[in-house]
Amino acid sequence: MNLPTLMIPLLLAAAQVTVLAGGAVAQEGAASEAPFLSIELNMVEPQENTCRLTFVAQNGLGADASAVVFETVLFDREGQVIDLTLFDFQDLPEGSPRVRQFDLGGVACGSVGRVLLNDVHACSGPGLTPEICAAGLRWSSRTDVEVMG
Repeated sequence: MNLPTLMIPLLLAAAQVTVLAGGAVAQEGAASEAPFLSIELNMVEPQENTCRLTFVAQNGLGADASAVVFETVLFDREGQVIDLTLFDFQDLPEGSPRVRQFDLGGVACGSVGRVLLNDVHACSGPGLTPEICAAGLRWSSRTDVEVMG
């Protein structure tokens, strides 16, 4: 056998690896473009007789949301429920971050341990449903208060 005949299978194998790797990168890029609704607890700050939670919301659902409301459960640091309430994030334009604040009357900020986004109570806009918003929900916290969904 001569050298070029040995190289053909190697070149074909290298080409297959390159094509497969390119497909994996394309799939990874497509996955990162999936519709999402990002909710970040950005700040927890005491106010007079209340605790203020500040959230940053980012709508990447592909359409403007005219109303977004979460059924939210607040837990203390020992895991007991403090409150079950609705957080109305109002309208969330697609691609534009929005800041929303919620005051928790009679709650000391130091006692809040976790925030559970229990359910998408409402999510409306062109082609949007609560199920679509729930499927794309991402949550995070920049504070020592955990956010769960």
